[in-house]
Amino acid sequence: MKRRAALIPSALITIPALMLAGCGTSAPASVTALRSIVGTDLIGARGATPEDQKKIDRTAVGICAAAIWTKAECKRHGENR
Repeated sequence: MKRRAALIPSALITIPALMLAGCGTSAPASVTALRSIVGTDLIGARGATPEDQKKIDRTAVGICAAAIWTKAECKRHGENR
């Protein structure tokens, strides 16, 4: 019974802390994860050619799909063309 009583306060502190850690904002878990979201199309693109614009658009698609940008920001990306 003593062990159970000792575990309850620990659980009451640990469980919310773990939940908050999972819901917080933090850096990407790894460079590989970030590269899979953003991609590498943007490297070298300047927006000067239609092919450059396609590279920029492909990058924006990954960012929008991962919900890094808000829906409004994703919508704005395509408005000025």
